[in-house]
Amino acid sequence: MLSEGAAFVDGEVVAIGDARIPITDTGFLRSDLTYDVVGVWRGAFFRLDDHLDRFERGCDRLRLKPPYCREEIAWILHEIVRRSGLRDSFVEMICTRGVSDGGRDPRRFANRFYAYAVPYVWILPEAEHGTGMDAVVARTVERISSRAVDPTVKNFHWGDLTRGLYEAYDRGARFPVLLDADGRVTEGPGYNVFAIRGGGLVTPDSGALEGITRRTVLELAAEQGMATEVRPMSEDELRGADELFATSTAGGVMPITKLDGEPLGEGRPGPLTTRLRDAYWAAHEDPRFTVAVDYDAPRERPVGVGGD
Repeated sequence: MLSEGAAFVDGEVVAIGDARIPITDTGFLRSDLTYDVVGVWRGAFFRLDDHLDRFERGCDRLRLKPPYCREEIAWILHEIVRRSGLRDSFVEMICTRGVSDGGRDPRRFANRFYAYAVPYVWILPEAEHGTGMDAVVARTVERISSRAVDPTVKNFHWGDLTRGLYEAYDRGARFPVLLDADGRVTEGPGYNVFAIRGGGLVTPDSGALEGITRRTVLELAAEQGMATEVRPMSEDELRGADELFATSTAGGVMPITKLDGEPLGEGRPGPLTTRLRDAYWAAHEDPRFTVAVDYDAPRERPVGVGGD
């Protein structure tokens, strides 16, 4: 019954289709939450500790206190994947401000924790990685200011990103890239953006999530002797790139082969993008980055995690 996905809600593991949250939870009412997503590939978590680190930082910055400690959260994530039996999975953990006791003082809310595991999600369908993404630079919407919403803390403030998606659809594409108020490149809905120029990598330093896949690519590129820069990127640099690609836990390294309706380069994934994509997936076999899921036996349940 859990093969389509499993969720952890109120101390219980349930089928993904049965997972429910209170309608009065401020995560739903006000998007007052943070979350993180870690991938499981061929039966192993990829960079789980890095995702837990980022989740904890996000909670601290938003003054959220999950009802479970790090060890307990790691156990929950392993357990929902184990119970689902999924070998390739998209695993999300969420901490919300929770439900009010009747007032509006956020310090008095009981923070809540949820998690779920579903089959692996691809932003760009796996079958299309050989052809790439058709992207547009959004014109009708700009990325929300990082002074208003911290993009380094994963959040559900997707109003600007969703508007960008609809602009892309209206223009015959699927993948928008948003600029900030000063015309600098930021990110797309759920993915970081990279430009390859003269054999080196450039990715924006602001207005974007500090993605774990982004970090992995920067590390792999450096290991291969490629120059890497994290700095402001202009629209002209984006358009003048030799190669473009996007990165996300939901799909890894995804080539961008068309921009605003025009082919980029030869209109197919470039050689350096392909090399980094191959290195990224090879890293999923590297014990430095992976934690195997034991599907045959549960880990010992930490004290404080209830339910069946």
